[in-house]
Amino acid sequence: MTLKQIKSQKTVSILLMALFCLTTLQLSAAAKRKKVAAEPVRVACVGNSITYGTGIADREHFSYPVQLQQMLGNGYVVGNFGKPGATLLYKGHRPYVEQPEFKEALRFKGDIAVIHLGINDTDPRNWPNYRDEFVKDYLSIMDSLRAANPKVRFILARMTPIADPHPRFQSGTKQWHDEIQTSIETVARVSGAELIDFHEPLYPYPNLLPDAIHPNPEGAGILAKTVYGGITGNYGGLSMSSLYTDYMVLQRDVPLDIHGTANTGEKITVEIGGQKAKATADNQGKWSVVLSPMQAAEDLTLTITAGKQRKVFSHVAVGEVWLCSGQSNMAFMLCQAESGKEDIAAAHDPQLRLFDMKGRWETYDVAWPASCLDSLNHLQYFHETTWQPSTPASASRFSAVGYYYGRMLRQKLGVPIGLICNAVGGAPTEAWVDRNSLETSFTNILRSWLQNDFIHDWVRGRAAKNLTNDQTKLGRHPYEPCYLYESGILPLQRYPIKGVIWYQGESNAHNKDAHAKLFSLLVDGWRQNWNNPDMPFYFVQLSSLNRPSWPWFRDSQLRIMKEISNTGMAVSSDCGDSLDVHPRCKQPIGERLARWALAKTYGQDITPSGPVFSSVTRQADALIVSFLYADGLQTSDGKAPSCFEIAEEDGLFHPATATIEGNTVRLTSPTLKHPRYVRYAWQPFTRANLINADHLPASTFRGEVRTN
Repeated sequence: MTLKQIKSQKTVSILLMALFCLTTLQLSAAAKRKKVAAEPVRVACVGNSITYGTGIADREHFSYPVQLQQMLGNGYVVGNFGKPGATLLYKGHRPYVEQPEFKEALRFKGDIAVIHLGINDTDPRNWPNYRDEFVKDYLSIMDSLRAANPKVRFILARMTPIADPHPRFQSGTKQWHDEIQTSIETVARVSGAELIDFHEPLYPYPNLLPDAIHPNPEGAGILAKTVYGGITGNYGGLSMSSLYTDYMVLQRDVPLDIHGTANTGEKITVEIGGQKAKATADNQGKWSVVLSPMQAAEDLTLTITAGKQRKVFSHVAVGEVWLCSGQSNMAFMLCQAESGKEDIAAAHDPQLRLFDMKGRWETYDVAWPASCLDSLNHLQYFHETTWQPSTPASASRFSAVGYYYGRMLRQKLGVPIGLICNAVGGAPTEAWVDRNSLETSFTNILRSWLQNDFIHDWVRGRAAKNLTNDQTKLGRHPYEPCYLYESGILPLQRYPIKGVIWYQGESNAHNKDAHAKLFSLLVDGWRQNWNNPDMPFYFVQLSSLNRPSWPWFRDSQLRIMKEISNTGMAVSSDCGDSLDVHPRCKQPIGERLARWALAKTYGQDITPSGPVFSSVTRQADALIVSFLYADGLQTSDGKAPSCFEIAEEDGLFHPATATIEGNTVRLTSPTLKHPRYVRYAWQPFTRANLINADHLPASTFRGEVRTN
């Protein structure tokens, strides 16, 4: 063998040896990577009885950590370290750090620690005494878990709700629960831990908390889904409120909050009318951008992009958006109105846009099919719908009052008008009030709602016939307190609106005092939901009907208007029907509501209302009644003013002789020398005739001469 051949063979050997070593290293690295990849992520679920699964008959299969394991799959190992009754507080009655479950959690050395503690700290043995130590103790628990695994990722959960039937709810538990939530948020903020929310997704579903504190399997599934999103960042991709469709109307002249959900970290771009705004979805999947105010416009395109996903909405208008809500007289359709046939034929207006939220099932007193009950449990009472331009077809089944309101705004403002209607026949006021307001200010109305004294008998009867016995116990009916707020207002997700028109009260007219409190809570709650403390709220006073309580109720509504800022009341007594709670004369009602908006919201020179009682004074044996909006005071039939009564100190009323004197009315009675009280249109069904120059009727009222 020559020297050249020897060198050549040696070179080949060296090359083969190098290749072998390289291959060995690559295989070793691949095996190492495979081993690392095969090692599952450990998720430690630290908590109390809710994590443990108390109240779930088959907790081994349906506690939230078990359901979380099923969602995450084989790449994760989920450990359930829940301890019933455990407190976060070290000095609490059962400190979690002293329990064997905590020691097991430390040995588990979780890569991710999901902590849900604090519920049992609401016990009067705990929070009142040791609240100042909560943040310190929480951070200490985190330090212990970090010592077991220095790379642990913390996900802290805002606490699940405690529902009003809980025995300690009114004695401090609710208030302490709120305070502990704030402390948990503080812990997340100072520690840099991620925060997820166990409260918000369960709060509208008290039926998923059978004992008012422990979720059933379905409720545990909601918690598992929440944790899954927090761990993986997967929230199902780009999603927005159902109000975002083609032909939508956006509110003009205000900053526009456009928001939705997407997968964590996804970059969001929103474009419309030359504006472009960007956002990033947070660890709860939420994103929001604020666009600069826009002037009235037509035929725009709104584009939202999230990674490879894109939503494009065409024929978007910018104008005035109003919510039309209440019960059956707002739901009453244009095709049912006495002037409907003529107006439907002329209803072509592409810049009057309608978003009509109809209920999936009627609320009259017939038994519902079993198929509807699941939808009610899931707050899915309203059909999905889209924005539609006004046409004879779309306007025909839309609210008559809403249509006439929107038509008048279109005529006077000359900009696109968007109307959202979600009225429900028979719905009581409490069904539209947010849960926190009732829990804070009117808890009794939440409890055993079908049996309590606040519910009108016919409302109770309707609900009882609609529901099965089991459902009656759970109370999942559109008339249930809070239900329509949660199914019909929350899904609107603060979609920017100008204001609200409201026609409701028939289901609460038996108890004017409860209604006055509820209505105030409703208005405040809706204004908070839209983050607009001065949001206009214009409502209809009940019409004339042969129901004895209605004069008092109508007077209460008048007083409410004077007490709640930025409200207005449209009188409807002259459009009533003595035998029908659904009078067909709806055009004047919608237009009277529009007058309030045009005068107070849009500053137009238009009389908003008929004569509104202001004060009464005594002159000798006569009472002099003064009014607001009384220019051109007159009567509708050209006769003397009717339906006035006056009384002395005994409160026994007598018919009064009424004379119009300028913008006042003078009242006398031959049998009364010292009259003190006055009332007007004080009959359930009335044909009272006092109007002003715009032919707008005066409201029912009751007043008295003030004495020093």
